[in-house]
Amino acid sequence: METPEPGYAQAPVKPIQPRLTSPSRALLQLFSPGGLRSRLSILIYHRVLPQQDPLFPGEGDAKSFDRQIGHLAACFRIIPLGDAVQGLRKGKLPPRAACITFDDGYADNAEIALPILQKHGVSATFFVAASFLDGGRMFNDTVIELIRYAPGSTVDLESLGLGKFELGTIPQRRQAIYHLLSRLKYLPPASRQSKVEAMCALIPVVPATNLMMTSDQVRILHAAGMEIGGHTASHPILAQMENSAACADIATGKEMLEGIIRAPVRLFAYPNGKPGQDYLPDHVSMVRNLGFDAAVSTAHGAARTGSDLFQLPRFTPWDREPVRFTLRMVQNLLRAVETV
Repeated sequence: METPEPGYAQAPVKPIQPRLTSPSRALLQLFSPGGLRSRLSILIYHRVLPQQDPLFPGEGDAKSFDRQIGHLAACFRIIPLGDAVQGLRKGKLPPRAACITFDDGYADNAEIALPILQKHGVSATFFVAASFLDGGRMFNDTVIELIRYAPGSTVDLESLGLGKFELGTIPQRRQAIYHLLSRLKYLPPASRQSKVEAMCALIPVVPATNLMMTSDQVRILHAAGMEIGGHTASHPILAQMENSAACADIATGKEMLEGIIRAPVRLFAYPNGKPGQDYLPDHVSMVRNLGFDAAVSTAHGAARTGSDLFQLPRFTPWDREPVRFTLRMVQNLLRAVETV
């Protein structure tokens, strides 16, 4: 299963119940015993909503995230990603090592996820697309907002080459969002932006401007001991850009975040993150040359001693029942890692 993009719906899930912790921990330790034989599980999240969203019932909410982090903390040794990178370099990871990461920079990361992480005494790394801070909005969220609140039972976007959609039910709105995001995602950035702006002109909805973090919220995360990582400035698909533009976007995002937290930004996440599709070997070299210590993709698998530190895999199992969750994590520990 592919890691869902921010705002993309997932299958409905059941919260993890805190049971079977000892067998789960023992099984995980068998395949990640520490030291040179250890494997690092890096989990990826995007949003933590205050309550379940009827349009996207599988999107993480505060209650399910709280339960999952509790289960993770009981089964894994959750450590900062920066520490994990050093452990991989030296072959000195602890048993059952795991890291928690968030992508994009949603406001609920600071408002909802941070207090839950603090409650359980664990850290996380927040990869922030810096240009969307302080009132910005990613294209996919604009599409979601437009279709979520579009009045009436249909929306006609045929003049834009995007089709006509029935919106009479929640499943129909969800399907319209799926279709539009799939059509728009891999368009050239200028073309995609033009179509999204045209959608805004046709659909009488004013999208929210508070979905992403403010600069102050980024500072709050940093002050709380959380790691802040780069995620480019504008969240482009790097593989679709000229190298000079891609490098500038990565560098600008890093510089903006360093200006906000007044500290080096050492970690990076490739937008979308699929090796060979969303980023290429040239982008790995760019990230290394710009002074980052490591980077993460969205390829499944677990890192180990000798892994490419600039293509660390990430994974989050969507099973919330404890046994299935543990087995899925074990399966991921054994999976070969895709790189470019």
